[in-house]
Amino acid sequence: MKKIKTLNSISPKGLEVLTSRGYIVGGDVEAPDGILVRSANMFSMEPNPELLAIARAGAGTNNIPLESMSEKGIAVFNTPGANSDSVNELAVCSLLMASRDIIAAVNWVRSIAGEGDQIPELVEKGKSNFTGPELSGKTLGVVGLGAVGSKIAEAGLNLGMTVYGYDPYLSVEAAWHISGRVIPAADIGTIYHNCDYITLHVPYIDSTHHMVNSETIAKMKDGVRIINLARGELVSDLDIIAAIETGRVARYVTDFPNTLTAAVPGIIPMPHIGASTPESEDKCALMASEELIDYLENGNIQNSVNFPSCRLERQGISRLCVIHKNVPKMIASILDVTSEQNINVEHMINKARGEYAYTIIDLGSRADEEISSKISALEDVLRVRVID
Repeated sequence: MKKIKTLNSISPKGLEVLTSRGYIVGGDVEAPDGILVRSANMFSMEPNPELLAIARAGAGTNNIPLESMSEKGIAVFNTPGANSDSVNELAVCSLLMASRDIIAAVNWVRSIAGEGDQIPELVEKGKSNFTGPELSGKTLGVVGLGAVGSKIAEAGLNLGMTVYGYDPYLSVEAAWHISGRVIPAADIGTIYHNCDYITLHVPYIDSTHHMVNSETIAKMKDGVRIINLARGELVSDLDIIAAIETGRVARYVTDFPNTLTAAVPGIIPMPHIGASTPESEDKCALMASEELIDYLENGNIQNSVNFPSCRLERQGISRLCVIHKNVPKMIASILDVTSEQNINVEHMINKARGEYAYTIIDLGSRADEEISSKISALEDVLRVRVID
């Protein structure tokens, strides 16, 4: 019976998928086969030897030590697109807040709440302090055209905006979801040069660290309005504050406030609420649970952030799953072991991603402990599983 440990509160809809299949699930589970996590920091955790997979009920995996998990042969999954509707809706809201000084206007009205019958007159006199441009007719630049970016691009078009999109890593599948009215930007400089509004929807990796900084802001239009619902580290806090103070950036909306940005006029800070809807939590938990089930029961990998996607329909009696380094002669060495045992290979697949690779082999007869031990002993093999 497989066991799943939860490190955060997980939507019951996701947990029901697991318990309905006989999994033991809970925060006090010991020696789990899998972990379900949202925001808990796992860097100080030492995984138990039985742990095979971690599923993050959300997109970002900055709270998981990917390098050490990979070296231990532990697959890490996320749930791309599961929260795209909720983040898209907040992005539309952010466009409006970046344009119209809604937050300040509401706070001002509350400040005069004690004026009684004079409120209507004060409102008429004071409303001119909160004017802002319409979105219609303006230009929106979407950086990153994945599940969220493609939706906000469509929303911008529906609001009457001209929309540019930039994504050098755009997949064929993602491209199918992008409107033909979105103007493809050949480089990110095209976004900076042309757009009144820029919204960021890219992962946080080394190459995107502080991608918005004094140098890139200098390439943008005066009075540009920037939205960041992806990751706080994409934007240099000091540089965006300086640009706000000079008016180079008219407004910055972020879902990742900190000590520097939380109280700066011109910055609209939100408490990381992009995916904070019950629907998003349900969808993320469902996807994460289904990823764990398919991997633990079938060895299939989908939406892993550290190992290649790899899926094979079951065709044999035993299934051999091997996580290994992406090096020459690895497949031949594995097949040598099966040949020594006189076991026929019914079907197989091998996929690589960077320095890691994953091989699934369906065998014509039942694999014994000896096969697993011999393959585990091969150099550059990280993990071996036999699934019957």
